[in-house]
Amino acid sequence: MVETMILIPGRSNKQGTSLNAGKLKHEYREVTSTVEMNQDDMARLCLKDGDAVRLSNTVGEAVVRCKGKKPSDLPSGMLFIAYGPPSSQLMGGDTAGSGMPISKNFEVQVERVDVP
Repeated sequence: MVETMILIPGRSNKQGTSLNAGKLKHEYREVTSTVEMNQDDMARLCLKDGDAVRLSNTVGEAVVRCKGKKPSDLPSGMLFIAYGPPSSQLMGGDTAGSGMPISKNFEVQVERVDVP
């Protein structure tokens, strides 16, 4: 099943502290390749914590792991991911004249994938 949701990339505390250790270290890669999703959305899509999902849009795609959040912490239809290589693969080059790529609040298709 494929569903369209809104992705909000942003900074997180864990991303900041793991960045100090280095972008090539396991902790940073794990933080930046985990998408947070409303638990009710996960149940509807038959997902559980740690499952792989493909996020895709007209710009690109990224395969990341999902992690459930309580509905009171993350509304249905919204996703959060810490800035990093996976989120960058989904951001276009259009800056709308600001000089900064549009990096928040864009639609992505979400689907479960099997990875070895």
